[in-house]
Amino acid sequence: MSVNQIESQKRATNALIAVLEALSETLTREEIEERAKLFAAGFGYEGPLKPVIDEALTAVDSRMGAGVSLVEAGHDDQWVFKRDDIKWTYSEAYESYLENQKMSPSMVRSLSDVGTKILGHLQDPTSEGIWDRRGLVIGHVQSGKTANYMSVIAKAADAGYKFIIVIAGVHNNLRKQTQERIDEGFVGRSSDPENRKIIGVGLNPDYPHPATLTNINDDFSKRTANQSGWKINDLNKPTVLVIKKNVRTLKTLYVWLKEMNAQANDVIADVPMLMIDDEADNASINTNKPELDPTQTNAMLRSILGLFAKSCYVGYTATPFANIFIDPESYDEDVYEELFPRDFIYSLDAPNTYFGPGKVFLDDDSSVRIVRPIVDCENYLPLSHKKDYPVIELPPSLYEAINQFIVARAIRNLRGQVNQHCSMMINISRFVDIQSAVQNRVSRYMKKVRESVKANYAMLDSASQDDEVMIALKACLDSEYSDCDVSWSDVKKHLNGVFENLRIFVVNNESDETLDYKKYERDGNSLTAIAIGGLSLSRGLTIEGLTVSYMYRNTRMYDTLMQMGRWFGYRPGFEDLCRVHLSQASINWYGHIAEASEELRQQIKRMRRQGMSPEQFGLYVRTHPDRLLITAANKMRSGEKVTVKQNFSGKIVESYILPFDQRINEENEALLAEYWKKRFGCHALEQTDKGWLAREAKISEIDEFLMQFRTHPGFTDRKAAARKYLRKLSNEYDFGDVLLISVSDNGEDEKNQRLGTQERAQAEREGDAWRMSKDRVASRGDEKIGLSPQQIEEAKGLALEDGDDRKPFDFHFRSVRKRPLLMLHVLGPVGEDKDARVPAFGLSFPPGHYEPKYETEVEVVINPVWGEGMQGSLFDTFGEDDDE
Repeated sequence: MSVNQIESQKRATNALIAVLEALSETLTREEIEERAKLFAAGFGYEGPLKPVIDEALTAVDSRMGAGVSLVEAGHDDQWVFKRDDIKWTYSEAYESYLENQKMSPSMVRSLSDVGTKILGHLQDPTSEGIWDRRGLVIGHVQSGKTANYMSVIAKAADAGYKFIIVIAGVHNNLRKQTQERIDEGFVGRSSDPENRKIIGVGLNPDYPHPATLTNINDDFSKRTANQSGWKINDLNKPTVLVIKKNVRTLKTLYVWLKEMNAQANDVIADVPMLMIDDEADNASINTNKPELDPTQTNAMLRSILGLFAKSCYVGYTATPFANIFIDPESYDEDVYEELFPRDFIYSLDAPNTYFGPGKVFLDDDSSVRIVRPIVDCENYLPLSHKKDYPVIELPPSLYEAINQFIVARAIRNLRGQVNQHCSMMINISRFVDIQSAVQNRVSRYMKKVRESVKANYAMLDSASQDDEVMIALKACLDSEYSDCDVSWSDVKKHLNGVFENLRIFVVNNESDETLDYKKYERDGNSLTAIAIGGLSLSRGLTIEGLTVSYMYRNTRMYDTLMQMGRWFGYRPGFEDLCRVHLSQASINWYGHIAEASEELRQQIKRMRRQGMSPEQFGLYVRTHPDRLLITAANKMRSGEKVTVKQNFSGKIVESYILPFDQRINEENEALLAEYWKKRFGCHALEQTDKGWLAREAKISEIDEFLMQFRTHPGFTDRKAAARKYLRKLSNEYDFGDVLLISVSDNGEDEKNQRLGTQERAQAEREGDAWRMSKDRVASRGDEKIGLSPQQIEEAKGLALEDGDDRKPFDFHFRSVRKRPLLMLHVLGPVGEDKDARVPAFGLSFPPGHYEPKYETEVEVVINPVWGEGMQGSLFDTFGEDDDE
């Protein structure tokens, strides 16, 4: 498709979006098609209408909530509306630019509204005196954080902020990508020294271009700054810098500001400064590179902020488990106080079209479609390997993933998405040499597939049915995409087009080739890319049209693991084609943390209703039970003793690590039968649609049962902490509920106190333990059992208050029960053991007990043995500093 046709399609799509947004009534598909035909003819677009219509409908349906914030008392966040002198030149230009990029008007309005709210949390830049504000914005991985802070930057510049620093990661490719986006959405001119053409927002007539002291090739340096001839106090327009989070770069900027631009008292007095830290959750705890040391980088941030009499620091993080909350050791005491978001925390809502952790890991229906466990890679390229490990062959599962990518691209072409990028990510080693070896193997396979496709795609099935590649691709369609309403004959015809602009890239700091989607766009083409890399792929870099991901990695760093999830984002028109291949350990960890992160986002909403402060939320995160796991993951040093405070308010503790020993399981089942027989001290048991309920069992009875219930050694610390917290609650609650959860068709025998089993076929055998898939025991919704109709309605009301238009979460049921709940299960079959009967428990606690008196202390010695027990093979002795 030519550049003109791509532009014509974009204009036709934008026109259709505008009409659909403006109409009060809902059009039929046929009526929409008629409108689309008119716009296509008017703009000279001659391609298929389906992608125009699908993209317009997705855009119109996309919406984003306003989010919610915790704000320190006393700040007037309405100053934005009280000033009538602000001309929204930069922000309006940015919003027009987004609409021209096919973002729907409703999404642009949502983004603008949220940007205005965040601006209100900053200080009015015209305020007199010396001031500073510190805040944190919590977004979602690949959900549009950059667009959000670009909106904030544009509005801040309109309001009067003059010096803007954007900290964009530790890698050159990410800094360059961010610089390009700043150029397009704010500066309006390319910063490429070889081609400083007008772009993006600058295409608006009379656009007042801000200055920039960095460019797409060069980070900040004295040379680039001095060549500009500018002094900060002389500037009458905003200046922006995009820099890496690197001690050397930060120190160079500090020295330049201090020597060239500060007044005699070493304070820059009349230049309101905004610092956006897009890497606020980048811990880099395990790094052995001094220039990336977190303590030093954070100290340099504090020094730069200290040069300005008027400053605002806003950290952006993709997780509520931000490093500032869970790892104070990355900061010395003064720096911690300086960068802590004492003034505000803003939690962004993800748009309803976001393809995020909820869909990939928490929603059982979509997760089954999307996620594929990798079970064979260890035999070909182990998790723990050295940089000279020989790559003799690739695992069969990787070849299957490549076949999925080829078929998915053909289906996307069949759907009219020929002019949209389509990518696959392969991340199985951090070593550059191994990445190159993997590229060679992939290239060899793709050559074989290309030749087979070229020879057979136009043939009758009778002539091509014996070709092994075509057999494999058809089998892939049948097994993976049979519900996509496409036939093999149609897909087959589009297979050859997959290879027209297919390129295989190695993405790392030493690679000469650049994963540059814009280059293909300028030529009027889309790119079909297979990107092979390590950490350079993992953090921040946007992989356009990511459809299939294959990641077999270990990491000790929690934030790195989350950032590796490049498969999160937006997948309009091809979400059903996306596949994510991971080790079972990674699937478990992602599911575990996704659930905990969602709970923390809900906690922000509840704390907002209760008028609580950012500091109180920080304390809440620091006492979250998962902080122990995350801290351990970030600092797995042999023999290090760690003491953490924990609070299980509103949490559930489940025995997701279970003993394989049949004798122990038989003892636990006998114990369960004993307490069932005596009804946990209750007068009677109530039958439910899934077992029995012991209502108002004594807390002491529940604790006594748990004391005798034998857990795997890897779960002993967790059970002990939960029991300790339960005893602390006994001053508030005399009783709790006990659910005996049973599936009647699976061996249930009430007379002999024998529960019907619940299948957990996805559980994995790890040594002498079973590990439950996604670290969950109960099925979602189990905590609803035994609630009254009134309590269920109350839970629905809480879900609506939290902005959830879906069914209530288990947390909402936990909230309305208003007492502890013990759930008992017998699992089986488990994993591949068809005869297994494995008792398990879950203990959930009501929310609302955040005071220090409810905290429990846990002390553990963190070493690789402890880590292996808690999180399996996810952590090993390798660091995650960089690709090497």
